[in-house]
Amino acid sequence: MSADQTRCSGVRDQTRSQRLTRGRTGWTGRPRVDPSTRHPPSPSSASPDDASRATPWASRRAERTRAADARLRSLFTAAIDPPSTSSTGEDTGAAEEGASDGSGRRRGVALVALGGYGRGELSVASDLDVLLLHDERCPDVGAVAERLWYPLWDDGTRLDHSVRTLDEALDAARTDLRSALAMLDARHVAGDAGLTLQLRATLLTTWRRQAHRWLPELAESCRERAERFGDLAHLLEPDLKEARGGLRDGVVLRALAATWLVEVPHGTLMRLRSELLDIRDVLHQVAGRRPTDRLIADLQPEVARGCGLPDRDALLRYVFRLGRAMNQVFDVAWRRVGRALAVRWERRVPRPRPRPGPVLRPLAPGVATVDGEVVLAVDARPSADPLLPLRVAYCAADRGLLLPPRTAAQLARECVALPEPWPAEARRLLTALLGSGPDLVPVWEALDQAGLIADVLPEWDRVRWAPQYSPVHRYTVDRHLLETCVEAARLVRRVQRPDLLLVAALLHDIGKGGAGPTRDTGFVDHSVVGAKLVPRIASRWGFEPRDVATLTTLVRHHLLLVEAATRRDIDDPATIRGVADVLHDVETLELVAALTEADARATGPAAWTPWRADLTSRLVSRVRSHLARGRPPSPSPLRPWQRTMARRGVPDVVVEPKVWPDAIRVTVVARDRRGLLATVASVLAAARLSVRTASVHTVDDMGVSVWTVAGDLPDASALRERLRAAITGAVEAVGSTDTRDRPVGVRDRRRATVLPAETSLLGTRATGPAVEPPPEVRIVAGASSRATVLEVHAHDRPGLFRDICLELARAGCSVRSAHVSTWGGEAVDVFYLTAGDGRPLGEHEADQLRRTLQMSLRSAAGPKPAMRTTTRDRRQRGRP
Repeated sequence: MSADQTRCSGVRDQTRSQRLTRGRTGWTGRPRVDPSTRHPPSPSSASPDDASRATPWASRRAERTRAADARLRSLFTAAIDPPSTSSTGEDTGAAEEGASDGSGRRRGVALVALGGYGRGELSVASDLDVLLLHDERCPDVGAVAERLWYPLWDDGTRLDHSVRTLDEALDAARTDLRSALAMLDARHVAGDAGLTLQLRATLLTTWRRQAHRWLPELAESCRERAERFGDLAHLLEPDLKEARGGLRDGVVLRALAATWLVEVPHGTLMRLRSELLDIRDVLHQVAGRRPTDRLIADLQPEVARGCGLPDRDALLRYVFRLGRAMNQVFDVAWRRVGRALAVRWERRVPRPRPRPGPVLRPLAPGVATVDGEVVLAVDARPSADPLLPLRVAYCAADRGLLLPPRTAAQLARECVALPEPWPAEARRLLTALLGSGPDLVPVWEALDQAGLIADVLPEWDRVRWAPQYSPVHRYTVDRHLLETCVEAARLVRRVQRPDLLLVAALLHDIGKGGAGPTRDTGFVDHSVVGAKLVPRIASRWGFEPRDVATLTTLVRHHLLLVEAATRRDIDDPATIRGVADVLHDVETLELVAALTEADARATGPAAWTPWRADLTSRLVSRVRSHLARGRPPSPSPLRPWQRTMARRGVPDVVVEPKVWPDAIRVTVVARDRRGLLATVASVLAAARLSVRTASVHTVDDMGVSVWTVAGDLPDASALRERLRAAITGAVEAVGSTDTRDRPVGVRDRRRATVLPAETSLLGTRATGPAVEPPPEVRIVAGASSRATVLEVHAHDRPGLFRDICLELARAGCSVRSAHVSTWGGEAVDVFYLTAGDGRPLGEHEADQLRRTLQMSLRSAAGPKPAMRTTTRDRRQRGRP
């Protein structure tokens, strides 16, 4: 067994509490201390959750602040009590008006520290941000300022200074956001403490009252800064101060907390800022005469040594971890601020008095939502429901809701591990989560921060925060895998097995990185390493052996098409045969083609140019022709007792309960007629049941349909009677359905509880349910000589199968057989159709049916936009 295998097995065997306290990169808390380093880092004994325990670097910052305070107080005392004044008796009136006791505590003038100096965060390269605050009691403030500033300039001190009255300072804060943020950290240094206190009290009161006016401007400045400096959690040369997730965002979080609209986890924020400040102090000292906040590649090895880390790779992982944790706090705070402002606005509109307390709206068993966040329902039993974490995550990502850290932490503490191999429902929830679009990313990050991903995928430790040094890559390895899933979700209509595509997208680069700060894979191709890991992962998740083999092929050869297209002659028969020999069938070829595009788009614009896309498409077309499209999936054979039932020639219904933990199997036998399938589907939809699988057969003149359905399962005898009445014509089954209590796993956009788009002030995350790709309907030419084969690819929803059957019945088509599959949240339905005379449909008839059915399904699914766009999407496409 390899070192990786031993490590991953060990992770699964550890208790949850051990995993939650284990350091993600191989060390606990802050980096290790190397006594021989030039710049000693924080002690290894420091707990990451103990922000009050000072590090050597924090102590040095405090010493610099104390030294600056002492120097300024000395200059201030000399400035307000100059020797010339006391000896000559000049300015007697002014001295009486602004009396001084000779120790620098003169009324009417104060020296105030702002910004980083006010917070006590001075590094070796920091400037002093100082405000000389005065009122009418200090008419000689100009002379005082000169006697203060000139000695500092003579010393070479970097000074950011201003001289203002109280009203001028408040006006500056009202008109300039940057000044307001600096003054929120105001700290008294010398002089009239009452003036400083009045400034702080007035500014904080105004900040809270005018939050609705200032916060949109603050959010816009955060967006612009993120566009300019990028994300600390992914950049190879990040700006520790200005990048998203950096020190500046910590200042913004303090300002958000000052509005009293949202609670910010103070301990977590202080710890993250302290660790980032430590790294910046090392960087400034290493940089010497030209200090910078940008972690330049040339300086990273020495900065790593100064931080007690083994190499550049470990330093970047450490920085990425801090940036990602800061991002999570940042995103949660902004979402809650947006919600709070929306509630304030709603209160201005006269409405009936709501009942007191939050209203929990159920989403799925054990899952509810309140105020735009996913929470555990009152009846949730985490210790008895191993599927609960996946169900919570899917509900959050599918509806664009916030998964708050406290909910994720509760799941991590209380939930039990999934049995191995996983049950089918767990696998379905995972693949549905992976196909949820852009909202997968924040939900997955929340799970990872809580330690839950280590339960689902222990091998994730290999790639977590792992940097990629290729210039075409925009993200760390783990984030790249999630972005590939987001891109793959746009391509699920192209393949027969969306679940395999999404799982392969998550695992295709799992062979990169290593089990900690060192790499144990050397220079071995990461696709080879990944192909060795996938069989263990896929088998643990409960995939069938054939699917495990397909996933292994996808991971091993996810670069095959683009390499062959760009490095070989795609018109050479040898190239086509070589690719076909590796992939074997059209289904695998389509999966690899979709994975190739998703991987390249997630990598960056340089990886998926029109030239590469065209070459790859032409190669896929040639290989597809070589392989010849295989037959669509055919229905599973009937069991003997089902055939016996059909031969009796009597309509009947059999309900088999609990074929899965949350599903039943229904066998319906009735006289074969046009519209029979639509009748049964309508009854099931009216019972609020979601069709997981269905197959249709004809035995003599009897139609046999076998259904697996899930949802709020009704009494078996009541369902049997409803179906019997419908197939014998005793009642009208076709009608509208009420899907209010539909099961989790299918979408209902109308009842998704989400924040209004305008309440997401920051705008860097999607804030509502994603708009899935539109349904697609295809005619599979040559798949059958006795019937026309129709394929429908659509996102699963209540009544989808019924709607298809109704449209086929209206077109006068008979369904000879059908195969219905749901992979994750995607439905792939195949129908074998004949015309009224029992022959296949003509070419024109088939095309007309395809267009009519596709238009009908797209109208039912809602608007057609490909997917909702985020700030990141617009930046990629070159649009503002």
